[in-house]
Amino acid sequence: MRLLVNRVNLLLCQYTAQVRPSAGMATGSQFHKLATAAKTVETTGVQQDLDTDNKKSMAATITQRHSPLTDSFGRHHTYLRISLTERCNLRCDYCMPAEGVPLQPKSQLLTTEEVLRLARIFVEQGVRKIRLTGGEPTVRRDIVEVVGQLKALPQLEHVGITTNGLVLTRLLLPLQRAGLDSLNISLDTLRKDRFEKITRRKGWERVIAGIDLAIQLGYRPKVNCVLMRNFNEDEICDFVEFTRERPVDVRFIEYMPFSGNKWHTERLISYSETKQIIRERWPEFQALPNGPNDTSKAYAVPGFAGQLGFITSMTEHFCGTCNRLRLTADGNIKVCLFGNKEFSLRDAMRSEDCTEQQLVELIGSAVQRKKRQHAGIGGNRILLHHPHHRQQHLQQLRNCSSLTHINAQGKAQMVDVADKAQSTRIASAEATVQVGERLTTLIAANELAKGDVLSVAQLAGIMGAKQTSQLIPLCHNIALSSVRVQATLLEAEQCVRLVATVRCHGQTGVEMEALTAVTVAALTVYDMCKAVSHDIAINNVRLLSKSGGKRDYQRQ
Repeated sequence: MRLLVNRVNLLLCQYTAQVRPSAGMATGSQFHKLATAAKTVETTGVQQDLDTDNKKSMAATITQRHSPLTDSFGRHHTYLRISLTERCNLRCDYCMPAEGVPLQPKSQLLTTEEVLRLARIFVEQGVRKIRLTGGEPTVRRDIVEVVGQLKALPQLEHVGITTNGLVLTRLLLPLQRAGLDSLNISLDTLRKDRFEKITRRKGWERVIAGIDLAIQLGYRPKVNCVLMRNFNEDEICDFVEFTRERPVDVRFIEYMPFSGNKWHTERLISYSETKQIIRERWPEFQALPNGPNDTSKAYAVPGFAGQLGFITSMTEHFCGTCNRLRLTADGNIKVCLFGNKEFSLRDAMRSEDCTEQQLVELIGSAVQRKKRQHAGIGGNRILLHHPHHRQQHLQQLRNCSSLTHINAQGKAQMVDVADKAQSTRIASAEATVQVGERLTTLIAANELAKGDVLSVAQLAGIMGAKQTSQLIPLCHNIALSSVRVQATLLEAEQCVRLVATVRCHGQTGVEMEALTAVTVAALTVYDMCKAVSHDIAINNVRLLSKSGGKRDYQRQ
């Protein structure tokens, strides 16, 4: 517009100079020419602006389509949630046991520098909003510095935090100075005694004070409340009343009724049921407009300072517009909250030969595997709007398999090992590759064109063990403390014998890692020798021993 105004002004001056008579007055025809010319300039300028906007829009669309953050269903992911820690200063009874949960060694977690590096890479690829989560992110001593450094990323538009609010009265002002844009506060009850029962800690007054401080500092905080039957459904109207004088956004989150292999559908309060309870007291309760990527359905009571929202993860999923990715504290990228599949960016980043471009490609590979909805749950999503649906669903649960790797709906799933004791786990496996006389001679003399067969096979086996969870769908991503692969040429038998021994200190065994190690090593031997002969046989891939778990094993 500024350019348009300048053009019109210039044209006015030119015409005024050309047509001004001695008396200083322009004729009617001259004014007509002036108006026509000005209109032409305006139309041309607007058309040029529209053309420029269209070109920018088309360029942005093309860029998004080819971005590693765009999945196979065309969803472009611009929102990254980063878990800064596994630790929490509460012990909510629906989240963890009173004594807490086992934590990973610090060496397995991302350092501050690694968090910031990955954040920069995601932003350079198109992320525009980052939310810091946990655990409880405010237990990090450097939380203020992390926010400040994230805000320094040129293309990042928004940095938020999700917190239990216990230390907001102490930290919020420094966080605001560092550039914090928004905050979500988790609060499942407005009753002090119930808060202490749920969280097994004191501090309800501090959380409320933190919410009020946020309002005073100019924020419009979101208060996240997980609704559960026979737990806090009697406070639904209390939370609505909480928005009368406070400009807050209370968001009711549907309880996700699954834990391990067990479903607890009886505790779920659906969106429609909650809405009905509110409207019995406030009939004028009405819907508000929502953004294209909003997970919350917005509502308000007319005249109230705040508003309500419903996050309907279970009864009305919003997968089709999901633009969120998650980075766990130990450096795994999760493309769906409901999914077990994770890709370790930490391991890749800590590998000496991994370039930044390869990190981007790994991120893109993970995004491409994102399912259309709820990590493949699809049509088996819970539908509880009608009692018939509830009864039908419960009948399906009773008929489902009780196998450990099958969930209540008959879908494959990982075993939950959270309750298992940690111990030192060791496993060994072997494989043999029958190569024949000619290849035996070439391997012994190290004369194969592709190089040292035994050394490369050893290296491949180690790499294979570390990638087991990426190759075997239901294997856990285990922090391995040691992988040893021995590759021995047995000239008399004309074969290569491969033995792998894997060790970890954890809650599940490592026999799959040992078996993967020897299998990948054996395939590498084949690959390096196939140019000479295809008469190669991989034999006796088998477990030799395992220890440290419930059932030890030793091959006789």
